[in-house]
Amino acid sequence: MKVVLFCGGYGMRMRNGDASDVPKPMAMVGPRPLIWHVMRYYAHFGHTEFILCLGYGAHHIKEFFLNYQETVSNDFVLRNGKAELLSTDIADWSISFVQTGLESAIGERLRRVRPYLEGDEMFLANYADVLTDAPLPEMIERFEATDAGASMMVVPPQSSFHCVEMNEDGRIGALTPVSEMPLWENGGYFVLRQEVFDHIPEGGDLVADGCGELAKRGKLLAYPYRGFWKPTDTVKERVQLDDAYAHGDRPWARWEREPSPVVTA
Repeated sequence: MKVVLFCGGYGMRMRNGDASDVPKPMAMVGPRPLIWHVMRYYAHFGHTEFILCLGYGAHHIKEFFLNYQETVSNDFVLRNGKAELLSTDIADWSISFVQTGLESAIGERLRRVRPYLEGDEMFLANYADVLTDAPLPEMIERFEATDAGASMMVVPPQSSFHCVEMNEDGRIGALTPVSEMPLWENGGYFVLRQEVFDHIPEGGDLVADGCGELAKRGKLLAYPYRGFWKPTDTVKERVQLDDAYAHGDRPWARWEREPSPVVTA
């Protein structure tokens, strides 16, 4: 199944004040950028056809893959001055690099790569900046068993703030962590059918327009997940992931601890 990755946004909340034009998916976690970790997750489950929706800082992403160094994350033998790989990361990957505009909304980026999805009833999509250890095959199987037009992984709110219950006189009756509220938020991992394109207008958004209209029609499926899920909207969150990687705490890297499942379709 093909995987569409949205990696063309500015990522302003990730900036630390410099003038770098490096897009957020290229922020480093360990020796590799975020987008690589996301792609390795999908590849672990047998999904190795990627369509990258490029925009801001596209040349950084292109250069990374065009000059990819397998020896950074694979064992090898150095013989007669040449590296002989004992394993490989991306040798079996197919990656389409598609410029989808600097200012395009996510839905518009998806519309612009539709020709590369021709003939695919179902496909996967992701923001390319969120890591998880969610069981992808289960997510897909649940979706396949329905007539929904889209499935969205949803997760508990990640905020550390508290909700306040207040009386009319201003006295607070209770404080409840947002994370304990009966709420869910978009987790950024999608399984989609071609039907979603029917509800995304030119310049539109995938969630507000596409998923919003499907929800009204009862055709948007949720996949609730309470396991590991980590966004990288800020420098702080990216640093936390990088630090966890350095200490060997990387639950999203399922490929490091389990064999790849056999993909039959």
